[in-house]
Amino acid sequence: MKARPGEIVSVIRRIVAENGRDHRWSYVFAVVCLMLVAGTTAFTAWIMKDVVDQIFYQQRGDLIALICFLILGAFILRGLATYGQAVTLAKIGNDLVARYQKRIFAHVMKLGVGFFNDTRSGRLAAQINENVNGIRDLLGMTLTSLARDVVALIALIGVMIWQDPVLALMSLLIGPPLIYTVTYLMRRVRRITRESVQINSRLIGAVQEATHGIAIVKAFTMEDELSRRIGKLADNAEQRANKIARVSERLTPISEMLAGFAVAGVIAYSGYRAAVGGQPPGAVFSFITALLLAYDPARRLARMQVGMERALVNARMIYELLDLEPQQGDAPGAIEAKVTKGEVRFNNVSFGYVAETPVLQDLSFVAAAGKVTAIVGASGAGKTTLVALLQRFYDVDAGSIEIDGQDISKVTKQSLRGSVAYVSQQPYLFEGTIRDNIRYGRLSASNAEIELAAQQAEADGFIRQQPEGYDTPVGEGGVTLSGGQRQRVSIARAIVRQAPILLLDEATSALDNEAEARVQQALTQVMEGRTTIVIAHRLSTVVNADHIIVLEQGHLVEQGTHASLMADPHSVYARFHRVQGKKGLGLVDDAKPIQTPVQRSRAKKAVGRSS
Repeated sequence: MKARPGEIVSVIRRIVAENGRDHRWSYVFAVVCLMLVAGTTAFTAWIMKDVVDQIFYQQRGDLIALICFLILGAFILRGLATYGQAVTLAKIGNDLVARYQKRIFAHVMKLGVGFFNDTRSGRLAAQINENVNGIRDLLGMTLTSLARDVVALIALIGVMIWQDPVLALMSLLIGPPLIYTVTYLMRRVRRITRESVQINSRLIGAVQEATHGIAIVKAFTMEDELSRRIGKLADNAEQRANKIARVSERLTPISEMLAGFAVAGVIAYSGYRAAVGGQPPGAVFSFITALLLAYDPARRLARMQVGMERALVNARMIYELLDLEPQQGDAPGAIEAKVTKGEVRFNNVSFGYVAETPVLQDLSFVAAAGKVTAIVGASGAGKTTLVALLQRFYDVDAGSIEIDGQDISKVTKQSLRGSVAYVSQQPYLFEGTIRDNIRYGRLSASNAEIELAAQQAEADGFIRQQPEGYDTPVGEGGVTLSGGQRQRVSIARAIVRQAPILLLDEATSALDNEAEARVQQALTQVMEGRTTIVIAHRLSTVVNADHIIVLEQGHLVEQGTHASLMADPHSVYARFHRVQGKKGLGLVDDAKPIQTPVQRSRAKKAVGRSS
């Protein structure tokens, strides 16, 4: 389906409305330069009549200097104007690309977690890179076409009509078939371009995923299979690119053929008139020069429509992304969260990622301020969903979640999340230094606060052993650090946040025994004075929690302390504990239990009395 002119105009108007004010004087300068290029081009054709008639035919030697000076001036002016418009439009285009890249990233960061769950990150990044140039190209082609090519073509046609109206009419007969050809090609290019963008984004996304998961690729000898799959995508991308080239370049031989007919016809007719009627050749030479010079802007205008179809596809895909509304914004009149104690209360909460498929159902419990509350249950019971709801990655379907009596749906997300420190099962480190990654917990943290947080997270020792200490780059995803080291850096990031609520989502389940012991020791310090919600598969790590919540298929089935839940041998918690017994999975004695702040204080006193 071909884009209607109104659609192209609407997209261009939107781009100009969003960016035109900041570049208005640059646009004015570029337009002046482009019009000078068009004017000097037409002047070159017009003056050919005097060159032939006055200098060669009438042998007017007194006009040689003047005419040569005018021609030289026209070429110098055209060269300077061409340079000026090219540099100016390049600067505008580069600014537009950078501006839209920043704008898209800022907008994507506002979208909910659900968007990223449904969208492959590699494909998203590739799609943005593929399409963002469409904004620049659409505006650049429009400006150069209107200010240079259209003006030049009109001026040159004016010269042709002035010199010989009959020949001008003969030359313009190539217009209708050229317009028909362009219209046909536009329909083809638009469809193929969208397919090409999608295939290229899949290709780049697949390469990115393969490089990120290279350890798994090597471990499972997936190299050949992934090479085959990526090779197939590359072949498809090549085929689409070749098809775009074949379709879009069809205009060249067709336009060349039509231009050849026009030029040959003009020469034949004018030659006949000169031979039979003895007409001076100046006007004919001027006409032919104008005709030949008009060919380039006419060809560019014809190709411009095909190119604009491609740029329009790219620009539309960018605006499709920018026009996505965040599905989970702050409520009207949302206030700043004021968290002092940190009591968390779930009131009859129900939620499902998919309609009619609830993950949590009528869930109610209280995580007491300053205490440790553990959430246990089988995989799929809704533990991680509970943490996501508390941070408002999603909104509840029914019920409410309160922190210190404040409904979190009525406070700003930024203030809510600023009151929460989160340590995930798989810590993610960003490219940069260790110091940078810890500072992400609180950007205003000083170097002293960062180093103190690292000490509390049992990370200071290994950090100082790094080649550049805290300024050591961690590599992509923290690849230069071990799993335990990455986890301790993420704990330091949580400490430096100084938030009253701490969320631990299976923070030690992927670590070996030694690393887990260090991380548990660090977590014990982090938990002091904070409301802590712990999600754990290893029940041995939460036996000392102040309160334990047991979930099963989204329902709260049991709650209490470790002792009270173990008192009933038929309880779900007791069953979990037996499954994870010494002779089951061997996990009970492998992990050091998390101590609450009160238990830690008692332990210190006991050590003091024994010494």
